[in-house]
Amino acid sequence: MKGGYNGLRAKQLSLFLMAVFCTSILLFGWAKSPIFSSLIPPKSRVLKLPPVDDSQELVEGLNVLDVVRNRIDLQEPDHTTNNNSITSEAVEEAQETQLVEEVSDLDVAIKRAGLQEPDHLASNNNLTSGSVTSKETLGKAMEISHKENSSKATEDIISTLSFASTNISLVGRENNMLTSKGENQDCNFAKGKWITDDNRPLYSGFGCKKWLSPMWSCRLMQRTDFEYEKLRWQPKDCKMHEFTSSNYLRRMRGKTLAFIGDSLGRQQFQSLMCMVSGGEERNDVLDVGNEFGLLKARGHARPDGWAFRFLSTNTTILYYWSATLCDLEPLDINNPTTDVAMHLDRPPAFLRQFLSKFDVVVLNTGHHWNRGKLNANRWVMHVGGKPNTNRKLLDIGGAKNFTIYSTVHWLNSELPKYPGLKSFYRSISPRHFFNGEWNTGGTCDNTSPRSGELEVLQDESIDPQAAGSIKGTHVKLLDITALSQLRDEGHISRYSIKATPGVQDCLHWCLPGVPDTWNELLFTQI
Repeated sequence: MKGGYNGLRAKQLSLFLMAVFCTSILLFGWAKSPIFSSLIPPKSRVLKLPPVDDSQELVEGLNVLDVVRNRIDLQEPDHTTNNNSITSEAVEEAQETQLVEEVSDLDVAIKRAGLQEPDHLASNNNLTSGSVTSKETLGKAMEISHKENSSKATEDIISTLSFASTNISLVGRENNMLTSKGENQDCNFAKGKWITDDNRPLYSGFGCKKWLSPMWSCRLMQRTDFEYEKLRWQPKDCKMHEFTSSNYLRRMRGKTLAFIGDSLGRQQFQSLMCMVSGGEERNDVLDVGNEFGLLKARGHARPDGWAFRFLSTNTTILYYWSATLCDLEPLDINNPTTDVAMHLDRPPAFLRQFLSKFDVVVLNTGHHWNRGKLNANRWVMHVGGKPNTNRKLLDIGGAKNFTIYSTVHWLNSELPKYPGLKSFYRSISPRHFFNGEWNTGGTCDNTSPRSGELEVLQDESIDPQAAGSIKGTHVKLLDITALSQLRDEGHISRYSIKATPGVQDCLHWCLPGVPDTWNELLFTQI
């Protein structure tokens, strides 16, 4: 028995030594052999997940403005549009009425389905007013969202965002800047150049009478040069998706696209209607404004927006007028001349009420943020449901920045509820008044770009306020500012059926024209 036991021990020891020897050989070969070494993925190819802190910051960002979300009333107030608007609005509205009459006199009757809007020329803000918030600054703003005192929280947000104009440079372009997936991953469509294309325009400004306001159709005016219609935007090292009516309707089958913003948003809406309809009247397009409460109220000159559905694919395109992207609420609904509360920390009631019905939403604001507009419309700034007393928000640039930030971050907080919703904030459309303002002899009547330049070379947006508002969110930036800045010859200018001496529109664009490109960029993203 003893010999058997010792024999067994010897065999076990031998097996153990053989295992150690084989393991040593294997490890040595693993280190030295290129075959074995190739089985380990190189460090550069190993997937790196984003830091947990960044993800947590993004989640907390959904609640950054509790003071906004906790006070939201989903009932849409009646909008009061002041008839005593400032001079530029009155001039343009009078011009629109005059144009309709004169077009009829010229036997080119416009059947427009009431496409008018109380939103027009003057603007005293410039592209860089307000501040841009860095990622670290946004993180600090997010932390205060849990404070119980809403007025204190609002004060902290204002202080954290530093609304006074600063020279903060954007470091790179994040994923929520204007990019496209797939073959155009991380492509900057705002960088490129304008090239001549004899296949342009995409529709006839003379033919698209049903959707296009006559005051924006330069083919119906005294303008005789139309080379501006033939320029097409070519992004650098990016492939644009070809826009055709059938491509758009197929991609947007059963879906709704909403523009919410000022008159430049309305121009983009009318442009898209002309692009999708081919500039022709179609019997399969139905007015569905009633589904969204877009009906002309008693005593109002026009509804607050329009909605049309292409029945062949159940595709809806709508526009809602919200010049400042904040909620407007009459203080006395029984008084037609009442002041209107301009709730800087509340998104428009229309956006809150109908967001669930949208598949794509495009927001914009900008040119109504001046003291003249606010006073003429009797808009009184409110924060936290009360008249604003914060001196930092009395500055128009600060109030604008606060409102854009509030609305964009509210929209971002709603996105998890609607996984298929694509949301965009469109950067500001530039003005081109030379040698004066709209009412002091400013002009833009050149027939070719004044600078002679047709290329955008920089990577960053030249509208840092817009770029800063979407940082840290899933809202995309539709960056149209720099490419539009090159096209000063494309405005309405002095042209009309009967020109008004001394008044030029260097804010709105001739259609067909530059806003068509905005829609091509948008189409590529959806």
